[in-house]
Formats: sequence, structure tokens, C-alpha cells
Amino acid sequence: MISIRKYEPKDFDGVRFACLNSEGEAITGNLGEFILHTFCDYYIEKEPENCFVLDDDGKAVGYIICTEDYDRYKEVFDREYLPLNKDLGEDNYKWACESTILQNKYKEEYPAHMHIDILPEYHRQGWGGKLLNTLFEHLRSKGIKGVMLTAGTGNVNAGKFYGKYGFKQLEIYDTDVAFGMKLL
Repeated sequence: MISIRKYEPKDFDGVRFACLNSEGEAITGNLGEFILHTFCDYYIEKEPENCFVLDDDGKAVGYIICTEDYDRYKEVFDREYLPLNKDLGEDNYKWACESTILQNKYKEEYPAHMHIDILPEYHRQGWGGKLLNTLFEHLRSKGIKGVMLTAGTGNVNAGKFYGKYGFKQLEIYDTDVAFGMKLL
């Protein structure tokens, strides 16, 4: 049976697998390590209380992960996770350094930011919207006034999907589009 539940430590490998395999082709090597260090591990290691998984019979097959406070996130990310990217190639390290420019710019209005991924065989079944609604309810209960995310400019479907759930496009910067949603 498929359900959404709070992240648990047993989900660590499943969430990381979904992170690297949600587009249908596995991301491996230095790029895979960069993706995990930059867009996954902080959330499940430092703020698991703000993470939810799509569970299929005890296995995490998707997730929504979030930080509720950009400044706290950035301090820990720069100290513990950014250095992990130094040996993964100059381009990856530069990308990691620049990965939060938009979150920093909009942190007052949207202090939380999130990432969502679902394995391909679970796409187009309504689970993405259910994960979003679960996170929204959670953040509202904590008094968080807004949440944002970024997606690649080439990901046209992202804009349609996030717009459907109330996000508005904030800005296009380089190869990223920022989307934000007020919660309170």
C-alpha cells in the first residue's frame, strides 16, 4: 500500500536513491555525489522533522524534503556540506557555491525551501501534489510564512506543476527558475 509518512532513519538509502533516479536515468559518479551533498543529505540528516516520504510497502519511493529556516540551513551547509564538493570537480563546486543564491534573495518572504523527487513508476498518480500538501500543512502548523524552490529553466513541466499548487514564479536567474508560495 502506498502512503505518505514522516521520514525515518531507515529511509536514508531510499531517499538518496530516489534523488539520483527520479528522472528515469541514474545519476552517478561525481555528479551523483554532488547532487546528494548539495540537494539531499542536509535535509534528511539535519532537519528530518521537515521531511516526508512516499512509502510503498515500507520502501521510500519518493520524498519532499525541506528546511524551515534558510539562515540556519546556510550556516550548516557552508560548514559541513559545501566542503564535500571540493573534490568533485571545479564545475560541481561552483554550482554548489551558487546553489542558494535565489533562496538567499527571497529568504525573508520565503524562509523555507524544499526539494521533491519521485521515482518514475510513481509519476502522474497525484503523489507529488499530496506530498506538497503534506508539507504545506506541516509548515503552516509551525508558523512558517512561505516556501520556495528552484527548478531548471528547461524543466517546463515544473512551472505547470508548481503553478497548479499555488506557487508563483519569482525570478529566472541563469539556468534556474525560482518559485515561491505564501503559506500564511
